[in-house]
Parts: sequence; structure tokens; C-alpha cells
Amino acid sequence: MTDIQALLGDEADSLLNHQCKTIPSSSLHLPGPDYVDRVVAQKDRKVGVLRSLQQMYNTGRLAGTGYLSILPVDQGIEHSAGASFAPNPAFFDPAAICELAVEGGCNAVASTLGVLSSVARRYAHRIPFIVKINHNELLSYPNIHDQTLFASVQQAFDMGAVGIGATIYFGSHESRRQIQEISEAFAYAHELGMCTILWAYTRNEAFKQDGVDYHVSADLTGQANHLAATINADIVKQKLAENNGGYLAVGHGKTHQKVYDELTSDHPIDLNRYELANCYMGRAGLINSGGGSSGESDLAQAVRTAVINKRAGGMGLISGRKAFQRPMPEGVKLLNAIQDVYLSQDVTIA
Repeated sequence: MTDIQALLGDEADSLLNHQCKTIPSSSLHLPGPDYVDRVVAQKDRKVGVLRSLQQMYNTGRLAGTGYLSILPVDQGIEHSAGASFAPNPAFFDPAAICELAVEGGCNAVASTLGVLSSVARRYAHRIPFIVKINHNELLSYPNIHDQTLFASVQQAFDMGAVGIGATIYFGSHESRRQIQEISEAFAYAHELGMCTILWAYTRNEAFKQDGVDYHVSADLTGQANHLAATINADIVKQKLAENNGGYLAVGHGKTHQKVYDELTSDHPIDLNRYELANCYMGRAGLINSGGGSSGESDLAQAVRTAVINKRAGGMGLISGRKAFQRPMPEGVKLLNAIQDVYLSQDVTIA
């Protein structure tokens, strides 16, 4: 098992022993082996959706825990194939992506229509597929921040996927159209018995003020999560909050002083718990992004994010570049280290 405490270094005591005094854990719908029966079954979802979710929860090293470790590889479009796969050219081949998810003990693999459809008959029965149906491609010049549909719900269903994923850039000028498109797509996916995952990202140049990037501000990401839950995302993917006070800095929208005085603190676990509270207190599961690859520190960073997510009440991690931009054995090791956090009896709810 991974030495979690050693990887956390100087933050070990703060992250492993912090007690959350903002939003109590007793208010949350926490992950667990019975999550589908206890939480999802209360919703209006069709039986097929429950089955699809349960298939994910019963796959990989985290099977039976209620936690998720998902490998996402849509960066070939989102960041360009060259930028994403040049560090490890083997991953230009979709089979390598699926093989990493299988060997890494993941619950599911999330990728593009083309990636997953090209190897569907080989892997769709071995690991649950999540088809990412929209993307922001960066070949157009000048670049724009807009998510465009690349695939249909029916295509995902026909290849045997258990779910679909999508991104909405909340706060952007195009977000109203994206909300409508993805809300309709999620409704149809649920009709077909597939689950839904929303990448609930904030995007607006005004969210950067005085050198501070409030795209990762707990109050703004929290509201993005709330909007994601509103359009019936079963699982919400969000970046780990790094600061707070985005509403106040931007001077737009509505908030409440209690958000800053009582419902959050400057501790990363408390900020993450506020993100979770906005997911209907966990009725929509919160998984956090693993972030980009920065080299030798990737393992420690991934474990740190997993500890924060688990102790806040989150459901897991979705980590891509840190895993696939390195040799396969190292990618497997990193994914396993993330999973070790969720398997550890010593990492508990704060």
C-alpha cells in the first residue's frame, strides 16, 4: 500500500487530522457500498441508470466501496493530440488508453467517441465506457472557449457505454446554450439507462482579478456544481477549490456573507466540502480533477487531492494526464496510489 503520510509531507498532520467545523459530515450523503440503494434509488432514475452506476461501482480495485477512480483521456481534442500524447506516443493508440484503465484498476474510462468506438468490441465488456460527447477544440484560430457537441447520446448507447460525460463552461457567454444542449442530452441518456457525468467548469476572463485566478474559487465552483446537479448530473467533476471569494472579487452575482464566515474556512478540506454541499449534499457525487502533469511531484499531488476529496465527503478522482503522460507501469502505480487513499481505513471523513 502507498505510504500516504510520507507523500503528504509537511501537510500530513493538517490534512489527515483536520476536523471540519463548517458543514457537519452528518448532513452529507456519503459514498459507501450501498450508495445506489441508499441515495440514487430515491431519485426518478430508470432502473437502467441504477444498473449502469452499479456496474461502475463494482469494477476495478475500488469495487464495492462506493468510490470511483476514472481514467479520462479527452485531451487529444481539449489540448491537441500532440500536446497530450507526445510525452508518451503509445497513447495515440486508443487501445493503450483502455489498457491503462484496466491494468490501473479503474472503475471506468472516459474518452471521445472516436477513441472508445475504435476499440469498443475489444474493451466495452471489460471496463465501463463513459463517452465524452462535447469538447473545446483548439485548432480554430483565434481560440474560443466553447464546448461543441462531437457525439450523440445514441452513438454512446450503441457502443455499449454505461454513461455519457459533458462539459459546461459556467459563466461563459455560451453557457446558456451549453446548459440547454447538455440538459437535453442527459435526459435522453437517462431514458436509455445511462448515467451522466458533468465537467462543471467555470470560464470567464472576469474571474481573474488582481493576479488571482478565481476559476478555482469555492463559491464559484460551488455554484457551478449546483447548476450541474440541477440538470440531473449523476456525478459532478470539479477542480479542487484553491481559494474563495470569487463573487466578491468579481463584483457580480449574488452570495451571502455566511458562505465565507461559517460555511467555509481557508482549509482545503473545508473548501472542498462546500463544493460537495452544492452537489445537493452529496446526492450527486463529487469527483475532483487530478489536474495536469508537472513531473516528479505528480504522485504526491494526486494523493493529496484524493485525501482532500475523501475527507471532505467526495466520491473519488478522475485523473488523466498524470497517469498517461508517463510509461504504463508508472501510470498504473499512480492510479493505484489514488485508489489506496480510498481503500485506506486511516483516511476518514473530516
